[in-house]
Amino acid sequence: MNYITYKHYYVKLNPLQAFTFASSKYYAIKNNSNLYLMKKLSLIMILSATILLSSCASLNKTQKGGAIGVAAGGAMGAVIGKVAGNTGLGAIIGATVGGATGAVIGHQMDKQAAEIAKTVPDAKVERVGEGIVVEFSSNVLFGFDQSILSNDARVNLDKLVKVLNAYPDTDIEVQGHTDSKGSKLYNQSLSERRANAAAAYLTSQGIAYKRVTIKGFGESMPKYDNALTEGLAQNRRVEFLIAANAKMIAEAEKQASN
Repeated sequence: MNYITYKHYYVKLNPLQAFTFASSKYYAIKNNSNLYLMKKLSLIMILSATILLSSCASLNKTQKGGAIGVAAGGAMGAVIGKVAGNTGLGAIIGATVGGATGAVIGHQMDKQAAEIAKTVPDAKVERVGEGIVVEFSSNVLFGFDQSILSNDARVNLDKLVKVLNAYPDTDIEVQGHTDSKGSKLYNQSLSERRANAAAAYLTSQGIAYKRVTIKGFGESMPKYDNALTEGLAQNRRVEFLIAANAKMIAEAEKQASN
């Protein structure tokens, strides 16, 4: 058995609960979340696992995995989504299907992420939950304080479009972000213009309009430390969040049930 301390009490955990706690704690730390989020997320994940394990004794392993996957994804998404305004990575995790269906989707996303990383070397590619985050530093796509795509940007986005078109059953959220320099109002407008420019280029190259949504966050969602010159540069970014659409989920459900 493993033990954690919560509000000065020792809580005994079995191996699955301990793994759940460690995973949620790692996620919070990795994404620079605040201490409140880390504690709340960890506790909810533990309680979710405890309740499910005690109430699902009659289920087989596949059914248990599905139940735990859905509850864990829902709990994680609810907390992260609430703190982050239901945006960014919280949006992907909140949309997690979980269970055997989620495993099928995850396998497909693994393949797509690997292909993007190979095809678009100037992008940072991360697998998050059952989705993918593709990050471009703004200096790869735009000139300083500009929202017009550079020639290099078009080359990079052409490479990304090639992969996105090969996987048509996904939705894409294009997010614009800035550093903390300048006024909040100006940064918000710049992030929206950049997200719109990137999204418009995707659709001009054959990506279906219905697959694309656009969000500008200005300086409100820093991913890096704005106190550092390097962090300021990294926060000036455009991200593409890729998630399964309804068709992919339905097909994954059929495959998982076979």
